[in-house]
This record gives sequence, structure tokens and C-alpha cells, in this order.
Amino acid sequence: MRIIRGKYGRRRFSVPTNITARPTTDFARENIFNVIENLTDIEDARCLDLFAGTGAVSFEFLSRGAASVTAVEKSAIQARFIEKVARELGDTNLRLLRTDALRYIRDAVTPMDIIFADPPYDMDGFGDIPRAVLESRLVKEGTIFVMEHSRAYDFSDFPHFDQHRTYGSVNFSIFII
Repeated sequence: MRIIRGKYGRRRFSVPTNITARPTTDFARENIFNVIENLTDIEDARCLDLFAGTGAVSFEFLSRGAASVTAVEKSAIQARFIEKVARELGDTNLRLLRTDALRYIRDAVTPMDIIFADPPYDMDGFGDIPRAVLESRLVKEGTIFVMEHSRAYDFSDFPHFDQHRTYGSVNFSIFII
């Protein structure tokens, strides 16, 4: 895993072979972060990384100056890797929650500035996640929500949909509240 830009830019971390997450490719991550940075300022933002996996998105937010990042990851293996990288970076602005992301969406009460969701593409109820986030207390006026998905999904008719981006086989739907 490579952090692309910012204060931790070009740092690399070896991902354990037993991690089951499908990390967002460097190419797709670099491009979607360019889009996000053209929409809002990441510096000092409160960010949420749902289905954090390896934490690559969380660390990219931190590297680019986010005030805080909440990473939600259910898997113990992935959570341990995220904790290890956070320790190595010495960054205290990461809050890792080892819990179910759907439960977190339902129960959360603190709105975020930027929300990124990258659920497993084969997850039951995958298509319901954007609506759950958009109807949650995680969003406020000005929140940017990025949903990573396969080309099998089209969220363009959802409320607050702003744009769709494709990088290789990775698709992103962007919502601005």
C-alpha cells in the first residue's frame, strides 16, 4: 500500500497476505482524491472512511491534512493492519472503530465533512448503502459523500448525486449535500 501525496506521500507499507479487502487502486485513489480536492479542502476536514479495509483512504486523508479521520472496519485482520500503520506514522488524528459499518451509519450522530464508502462489491444490500448514508445524521449541508462501486450500479437518480467518475474498472458516485 502506498500513500500518494501529502505529508506521508510516497510512504509504502506491506499489506499482509491474509487481508481479504479489495483496496482501491493507487490510480483510482489518486484520481478521486484530485476530484475531492477540487470540490473541497481536505485540510482540517472531519473525514469518515466506511469499510476501511487496508486504511489506504484513511491515511490519504490524514496525509493531506484532515483534522480527524474515523475509519470503520469490522475485520480484525484489517483493523490490526490499520492500527500498525497508524502507529508507524505516529498520527493521532485517526480513530479506528472495529464495528459493522451499516450499524455505524445507522447509529452515528456526528456529521462529517467528507465520507468515503468502499463496501465489498458482493455485499448483500450494497445498493442500499448510499441511501442509508444520505438519510443518516452523518451528513450536513456541504458534506461530500463518495461511494466506490462496480459498473453494475448507477446511483445518478439518488438525491444529491453530483457526478460519476470511472478509473479503469473502479467507479465512483459523488454526492454533495
